[in-house]
Formats: sequence, structure tokens, C-alpha cells
Amino acid sequence: MESSTDVRLVEALAARFPLEVLARRMPGGVEISHPPEPPVRLAVGPSARLAHARWLLRALRPRRGARSVVLVQGYGTSALVANVVMRFTGAPALMLVCSPVEAYYRCRRHHAGGAGPYRRRELWTLALLARLNARLGLGYVVLSRHLADVVRGHGARRVEIVPVFGVNTAVFRAPAEERAALRRRLSLPVDGQLIVFSSRIAPEKDAETLLAALRRLRDRGRDVRVVNRSGGHEAFRAEAERAGVADRVIAGGALHPHRELPLLYGACDVCVQASREEGLGFSPLEALASGVPVVAADVGGLRETIVDGETGWTYPVGDADALADAVEAVLDDPAEGRRRAAAGRRMVEERFAADVVMARLAVLLREAAGA
Repeated sequence: MESSTDVRLVEALAARFPLEVLARRMPGGVEISHPPEPPVRLAVGPSARLAHARWLLRALRPRRGARSVVLVQGYGTSALVANVVMRFTGAPALMLVCSPVEAYYRCRRHHAGGAGPYRRRELWTLALLARLNARLGLGYVVLSRHLADVVRGHGARRVEIVPVFGVNTAVFRAPAEERAALRRRLSLPVDGQLIVFSSRIAPEKDAETLLAALRRLRDRGRDVRVVNRSGGHEAFRAEAERAGVADRVIAGGALHPHRELPLLYGACDVCVQASREEGLGFSPLEALASGVPVVAADVGGLRETIVDGETGWTYPVGDADALADAVEAVLDDPAEGRRRAAAGRRMVEERFAADVVMARLAVLLREAAGA
């Protein structure tokens, strides 16, 4: 792993295979979003990317001849190391691609959003790494057709679409409790309407447009608040201060994805995925599985799941007025919201159920080990 990862992926792999996680240290953050149950073998290397690459080279070398598979995050420096090691040792390596890295990076050019500065040479480096890995790599596992097109644009040959880690539809479902009771359990306002925005704060997630839409809703007399529970909640609160809507924002640390996050969806009226770029987007899928209507930007992998008039509402990227209008449409027609959310849950059950997608990934990994 070159950046932090979701505990659900780690737990799903550990349930099927002996697993060791080789991670880059995340200063000020965590390598795995929550402690896995049961614990897994975790080795943490240096935080600097080149130093981490050297550490990873040493960590992977002893696996010569072992019946193991390397599943490497993304197509950056760590992927290049894994693919080179695979060439010399014969141990297969697959690249797990969850985001369009260059597109995310380009978002820095005009939007800070808690990320580092935009540097053209860094973008060139990302593009070079993408093409080197396409030439050296055994294959890719990607979350969406959109991401398949991205890596094929790099020159990829073997691409499998598996939306790991999927959605646990037994956990994410319409709550048995009344919404008011859930809000009291979570210390949320019982009155008014709540928008859940569970994305981390980054340039590609476009908190700016969501907060601008929130300001418009407030000015129209709507009693609406946004709830953000993420690792970047302090940055989100600061953005809300600058936008003049801090009194309309409830922000706190990330919730456990199975024990707490489903309760939050059930307590809210609508989920918003305000992205400038998106590989797939799991938050809308979890919301739909929980019976919560979704408003999403018309971009990237979101186009494959949130279809306007069918499974949700969409709006043009960066259009705060259109986003505010879409949220109002949801709030003013709860019956239509329930209809689209129900259609969305059926879609999630058919295409993104966790057991099904992780079983597909397990087959790919066993085939790679056998080869």
C-alpha cells in the first residue's frame, strides 16, 4: 500500500487468504482506516516514497519461489517495484486501481482542498509511472469501466473489473429504528434535514461546491445541515468557516464502516457525492443500500451507478445552483426519493454485493498464484 486503505478490503482478504500488509507510514494518519478484526500481519516502511520503494524491494525479495501473490495499490512507485520484483522472481503481482491518479492530481491545479501544491513535473512523473507499469505489469483489477478505460489508455493489456470491497447489503440496509431515534443516538439534530457527505477532504471531492450549495439552500429558507464524518473533518470545518456556513455543518472523525456508518446513513435525508473526478464512489452505493436517495456529480465512475431519474439525481460538476436544486427536489418529493433509492438498492445487490465481488477477486488471485 502506498497510501492508507479501507479496513473492509483488509478484512475481506484476510478472511480468504493468509495476508501480510506492507504499508507506507502515514504521518498524521493511519495505514488502515480502523484496526482489522482479527489483526493481520502489518509491516510499515518509511513515509518518503523513494525510501518506501527501497524498503519494499527488500521486503518482497524473500518471496522468491513462494506460492504468493502481490496485490499492489495503484500504479505508482510501489507498483513499479512490485512489477520489477515479479519479473525477477516469478511471483505474480496485480495492480488494484481504485482511482484515476492523474485526474485526481490535476484537480490540485485550481483547487487546494487539503492536498499538496500542483507541480507539472509531478504530473509528468505520474504519467511516466503509469506507462511503465502498463508495460511491466501482469494485469489490473479496477473498480469500474471508467477506470478500465483509464488504464487501457496507459497501454494496459489485461484488465479485470471487480468493484472491491463491495457493499455488505446485510449491514447497509433500511434501518429498523425511526430516523429521530437514530439522530438522538448519534447526537444529531432531531429537527431539520440532514445531508450526509462522507468523502475525505481532497481537491477531487469538491467540498467547495457542496458548501456553496448549502449556502444557497440556507438563503432559500431551508433548515438543512451537512454531516461529514471523515479523516479530514477539520479541513471541512475550516472550508465551511470560509464559506460562511459553519453553523450548518456537523463534522467529526471517521465512523467505523460497519458498526456506525450505516446508522449515519439511516439518520440522514439525502447523500451527496460532490466530486470533480471519481473512480467509482462507494458512499452513494452504501446510501442506496440503506434506502437513502443520492445526488451525485455527473462524472467518472459515478455515471455507471447514479442514473438521473432512475437511481438518483445528477448535476454538472462544479454547479452549486444545480446541486442545490437537486437536493431540494429530493427533499420536496420523499416518495420519489424512496423509489429511486429502492431501484438503487436492487442495482447494488445485483452488481456490488460484497460476498460476490470478493469471491471474484479471490478467483483472480488464485488463478494468478497457479500461473
